[in-house]
Amino acid sequence: MHTSGIDWCDMSWNPVTGCLKGCNYCYAKGIAHRFGDAGSETGGLHVLDSPVLVKTKHSKRAEGPIATRRNYFPYGFDPTFHKYRLSLPGSVRVPQKVFVGSMCDLFGDWVPDKWITEVLEACRKVPRHKYIFLTKNPARYLKMIEDGKLLSGDNVWYGATITGMDERIFYADGFNTFLGVEPLLAEVGINSVLKEAGAKWVILGAETGSRTDGSEKVMPKKAWIQGVVDACRDAQVPLFMKHNIESAWGGEMVRQLPERLLL
Repeated sequence: MHTSGIDWCDMSWNPVTGCLKGCNYCYAKGIAHRFGDAGSETGGLHVLDSPVLVKTKHSKRAEGPIATRRNYFPYGFDPTFHKYRLSLPGSVRVPQKVFVGSMCDLFGDWVPDKWITEVLEACRKVPRHKYIFLTKNPARYLKMIEDGKLLSGDNVWYGATITGMDERIFYADGFNTFLGVEPLLAEVGINSVLKEAGAKWVILGAETGSRTDGSEKVMPKKAWIQGVVDACRDAQVPLFMKHNIESAWGGEMVRQLPERLLL
């Protein structure tokens, strides 16, 4: 696990990397291509039992010393299960807020149930941390609940990402649920979602990085942000604004966490 630059969590943990969704604003794909092997992408699924090491030179001279380093993305942005990372939560003794899958969509349709259940079992074994999941496919949560496979508990949070009016929501009794309104690409109407579906938290943010198709990033309008702020206030739901939305908002930042997420 690594200390995270994502401001609503403490650490990120990526037992699975890669995604087949194809969002053109995906920051994770750019990272995987920068630090991995994009030329090895096949569009398939991969499993690694141990890290992939590559040789590298400390010097440009032909006779320079040879060393090894880890290739964190040996298949580029293809979905890859790094099984050797499952034990990492147990190696961190101090309780943390952990974003699980910052470099993937763990609940995408292409991810095998077995991968997900092994990740959830690793979470169950180390209950001192708060585990936060986020997906654009919340229907997978519901399917796994029906199958009796989704981990529940006060320390587990399941979020659904929405970017505009095409809301994808998730709610189920006995589970901590939240909305990730990120990136905010258009006006969203989340009033009914917050009041009726029982979301317990909202994260609000803008685009990061560069678009893969070269198009311009969407800068959120203040009115869009205000709509989310008003909805959260009316429903008395905690709101956390990411730092990347500060310039578009131009006001005092709201950075609230639900009580159950406090360590």
